[in-house]
Amino acid sequence: MHDHAINPVIAELRERIERLEGAAVRGREVLPFDLPSIDSRLPGGGLVLGALHEVAGGGNGAIDGAAAALFAGAIGARSKGKVLWCVTRPDLFAPALAQVGLLPGRVIYVEADNEKALLSCMEEGLRHGGLGAVVGELARLSMTASRRLQLAAESSGTIGIVIRRWRRQTEASDFGQPTASVTRWRVSVLPSSPVPVPGVGRARWLLELIRCRAGESADFEVEAPDDKGRIALPSDVVYGSPQKEIGRRRASA
Repeated sequence: MHDHAINPVIAELRERIERLEGAAVRGREVLPFDLPSIDSRLPGGGLVLGALHEVAGGGNGAIDGAAAALFAGAIGARSKGKVLWCVTRPDLFAPALAQVGLLPGRVIYVEADNEKALLSCMEEGLRHGGLGAVVGELARLSMTASRRLQLAAESSGTIGIVIRRWRRQTEASDFGQPTASVTRWRVSVLPSSPVPVPGVGRARWLLELIRCRAGESADFEVEAPDDKGRIALPSDVVYGSPQKEIGRRRASA
């Protein structure tokens, strides 16, 4: 009886907290994708600056992190200022980042000995206030660590992006654990867009918005970023049938 009596109170409290969080998110500056189908699903109409966001690769991308890195690189390319990129593995392919608009002269690379040191580098970079974005590759991200990064981002207005990258596929289940990130994305590579002549078309992604604070989850089929860091809708989606959004259960994270 006691549990039944308190549940409505908890539900009301959660609803009030979500409303407050939503108002706070909507009141902050954002970096839009300039695609209404995506921006309309994000409170404020874009990725909140001064906040922490997470991205991971789907399938084999959970290990190599290539598409997730390009997604983060494209966001960094559209930010203003230098981008601090922190890694523990020296396998980042800089020319690929340049192809999505993040040129070498804008990137400051830091190779940390371990993930604890990497978190410290990210937090210091986010608190600095003079950077356009801070990106870090991490396998694990605890609630405590993510809160520190979120608070650091809020204090400076710099966008923080954690690329979740694992060494074994089984470790990817950690992506379901709750963190303080404002959004959580997963990027999976799809067959390339068809071209009218023989050759390789523009890469396509399934872009999954798994978690969005004060918002709903959604899926989008997009073309990979161009040399300005801009993703696009595939032409057969724009000019053919409407883009299909695959229904997903709202993540508990």
